[in-house]
Amino acid sequence: MPELPEVETTRRGILPHVRHHRVERVIVREPRLRWPVPPELPAMLEGQTINDVQRRAKYLLLPTDNGTLMIHLGMSGCLRILPANTPVMKHDHIDLLLETGNLLRLTDPRRFGAMLWTREAIHDHPLIQALGPEPLSPLFTGEALYQQSRNRKQAIKTFIMDNHIVVGVGNIYANEALFKAGIRPDRPAGRISLARYQRLELAIRDVLSRAIEQGGTTLRDFVGGDGKPGYFRIELAMYGRAGEPCTTCGTAIREVRLGNRSTCFCPQCQR
Repeated sequence: MPELPEVETTRRGILPHVRHHRVERVIVREPRLRWPVPPELPAMLEGQTINDVQRRAKYLLLPTDNGTLMIHLGMSGCLRILPANTPVMKHDHIDLLLETGNLLRLTDPRRFGAMLWTREAIHDHPLIQALGPEPLSPLFTGEALYQQSRNRKQAIKTFIMDNHIVVGVGNIYANEALFKAGIRPDRPAGRISLARYQRLELAIRDVLSRAIEQGGTTLRDFVGGDGKPGYFRIELAMYGRAGEPCTTCGTAIREVRLGNRSTCFCPQCQR
């Protein structure tokens, strides 16, 4: 599914096309997404100017003076900027027609995405309020990870993938960050030292930053907001490389299941 770098790539891709532009019309063809599209959405959004395009975890937030549009891409969703006369395909569920003559289109074959509306402060919304810090923000630190991990027996990989601990460290990037930090993904979170958590913090920041810079990972269903796929996959050192030699030491990469997710690691480089 689109991870934080893909969502951030989408945010940056659509930002210049929708910010400060008025929504002329909202067309909802399929309201049955992960959560039903609010029936009042067209009435609330039409005529409003989109003030910005923000991101919190994997939610895209489009604030207006009347409320905030919340978008989640789910497992297969994507947003594209298209001419208003672009033909509609089977999985094109929602269009926002803009004053510019373009539209913002949500396409989602599996319909696990969402488009919601809220008039409350976004940090108080039930889907947002319990989320952990952003991994690229000053609030995310190795010290905080260390303190939250004390007495926890769960594997470090599932620990850093918990959105209550830190948001946006999905399966692909957890594999890569743990390899960069030299930590076995199945080590108990509570048995890792402060120094290693500080190293892990830097690894998470680095992996996600490079992924964002390069447009996200190319996944089957993801297309960036500007229509271009991401290219970070060519640099993946661990994810999807079970049985191949480690790029650092040449040892065969092992694969285990953690939290029902494929997890790859180097038994030599990661301890």
